[in-house]
Amino acid sequence: MSNSVTLDNDTIELDGKTFVPAEQVPIPEWPCMEARRLQPTLTLKDNDLFLITNTVGNISESAGDDFDTSLGLFCQDTRFLSRLELQIEGHAPTLLSNNAGQGFALSVLCANPYIKGGIPAETIGIQRNIALQGGLFEELIVTNYNTQAVSCEISLSFDADFVDLFQIRGFARYYQGTLMRQVQKESNDHESWHIPSTVKETEELILAYRGLDKILRESRIQFYQRPPDRLEGYTALWQLFLAPHETQIIGYRLQAIADNRSASVNPTPINLSQAIALEEREENQWRETISRIRTNNSELNQIIERAEQDIYLLNQTFDREKVLVAGVPWFSALFGRDSIIAAQQTLIFDPDIARQTLILLARYQGKVEDESREEEPGKILHELRLGEMANCGEIPHTPYYGTADATALWLILYADYYAWTGDRKTCEKLWKNAIAAMDWLDRSCRETGYIRYECKSPGGLRNQGWKDSDNCIVDAQGNLAVGAIALAEIQGYVYAAKMRLSELARQKKCMDLARRWHQEAQNLKIRFNRDFWLKDRGYIALALDGEGKPVDSITSNPGHCLGLDILFPEYAEKVAERLQAPDLFSGWGIRTLSSDSPAYNPMSYHIGSIWPHDNGMIAAGLRVMGRVDQSLGIARSILDMTAQQPYYRPPELFCGYDRLPKSKPVRYPVACTPQAWATGTIFQILQIMVNLVPDVPNNRLHIIHPVLPESIRRLSLENLRIGQTLLDLEFERAKGVTACRVVRKQGNLRIAIEA
Repeated sequence: MSNSVTLDNDTIELDGKTFVPAEQVPIPEWPCMEARRLQPTLTLKDNDLFLITNTVGNISESAGDDFDTSLGLFCQDTRFLSRLELQIEGHAPTLLSNNAGQGFALSVLCANPYIKGGIPAETIGIQRNIALQGGLFEELIVTNYNTQAVSCEISLSFDADFVDLFQIRGFARYYQGTLMRQVQKESNDHESWHIPSTVKETEELILAYRGLDKILRESRIQFYQRPPDRLEGYTALWQLFLAPHETQIIGYRLQAIADNRSASVNPTPINLSQAIALEEREENQWRETISRIRTNNSELNQIIERAEQDIYLLNQTFDREKVLVAGVPWFSALFGRDSIIAAQQTLIFDPDIARQTLILLARYQGKVEDESREEEPGKILHELRLGEMANCGEIPHTPYYGTADATALWLILYADYYAWTGDRKTCEKLWKNAIAAMDWLDRSCRETGYIRYECKSPGGLRNQGWKDSDNCIVDAQGNLAVGAIALAEIQGYVYAAKMRLSELARQKKCMDLARRWHQEAQNLKIRFNRDFWLKDRGYIALALDGEGKPVDSITSNPGHCLGLDILFPEYAEKVAERLQAPDLFSGWGIRTLSSDSPAYNPMSYHIGSIWPHDNGMIAAGLRVMGRVDQSLGIARSILDMTAQQPYYRPPELFCGYDRLPKSKPVRYPVACTPQAWATGTIFQILQIMVNLVPDVPNNRLHIIHPVLPESIRRLSLENLRIGQTLLDLEFERAKGVTACRVVRKQGNLRIAIEA
């Protein structure tokens, strides 16, 4: 085909270049994908409800793929609201500002665009106030800032697809339940139905779905402040007439219902103001029971305050207990590993989290052999789900037990909780669970001497350590390890569990158990240092593969063994030194995998990214070793990263790019935030600074060589509960030395401050 054109009067020639009207020479079009990129969101959470909206407070239906967005209102792993769209005269409002800092409530200020017919842009203000408390509440405050009266139409469009959270995460479903529609019989015809067009006909707008699990799920919307003038399907419309500077308010609440009962464990108040008042009262009562930590550094105080708020938000009710769920949106559920680690991190803040975590996980402790869920007697669960796919057996999470480390971690938390609280009643009650957990460790180690995993469930996880993505267990050449895997850090957890439980058994006068567990731990230590040490690399292997050969990549995993005493001292020092090398330490934190590895990807989930909790656990181990400067250096990098995040909130993970002058940490696109063990890392860092070592069974608290970094001159720790004693402590740094002073003590705990 010829590209020549006929010159005419529209042609321009300039400096040897010829220009003609574009329509005369069509060119290929390339599709625009800007609308499909990830957009900023706002997140709210209240107990078992969470809401994710766009920045204007809307939940807009996605184009094309119904399941490509995490926006929505969720409860029990089900999306009860997939569309919530505010319009003014059929137009999207213009965003002015937003704030979701309270965690359970958000406020959005927006305005009208130019509206044909005489309403200038930005002359009608709309304030959206949304809160969660056993349901969703919203009020629209609409104000006319024109000098003359205006009439405008406000609409809110609702919809609910009731999809399972696992569908949104990409799990395929070949069969679905049935979306239902509320109808009313015609008064004079028993065979005819009609859809209500006004709220007066039904008093509420109902979206419904009957799942394959036979549960009827509903989203019931009740308009308690100015009912809509009419309904068009699931869109409510109001025709507002506003005098100059007049304000009118629209308000509704949405209840998530499952088989005619509230899906949420919290009761649903009547309106928004009651919801906010109830939530604030509950939070204030909770704050009276927790430690309060503040410093003279205002930026760090904002990080601490956000961490306090997020711990409150992530506390979720299961049965009779409240425990920390892993994170929003994907992991707002009971997890073994995540909940245990977060509870351990927050002992300095609220030891009752650990108590309830231990009790709840003990209740779900494995009782039978069930390969479909990887359940075994004594094993601690990995994950519990409550949605339709779990109910129908499409996923094994009822609960699912595919975790190799949660059982040993539960035992460590059990011992730590007793050291912090001296709670004999709880620990006696759970002793039989501890014995069952130790028996599981022994059975699992019997064949090779190590805890190993290999997925048995068709719907289970290929990798069952904290790095549980499919591609993360790689050797130095970047090849995936195969067979039953024995991860390095899990053997460290087993060693620590046996040593800690050996001491508890000795205190209980169970001398045979005490001696056996102690000896097994020492045998494991010798075996581990022999089999996992990479002599040519001066480092600990990531794992042993199915043939017992070392998986020789350089990763962050061995850092978890520091401070657990499983490493020979000379090996521990070499691991600590290696963690400082620039291929692992980016300046923002320690990478999950060396940047020298062929498999390294800084944007990956587990093969080059940086996880705050991973760094916190490594830093805590370095502190135990006495490598204080290195420990605080890692802590400082994580705090620096957190200071640059929205709302001073540490993400689940971030990308592993190097820290350069004037650079910022690079976000991981779909990281959970808030996230439990990322938030818990903030309290772990504070514990690293003050270095409290409680021993309540012996009525002692050791404060060993507290060190505040240069950025902090003073730190106060108030309402600290160690056993039955309440303490206020003050730490002050002067001339490079940190001193500790006991400001208040209610109780008979003996305190030893060791410089």
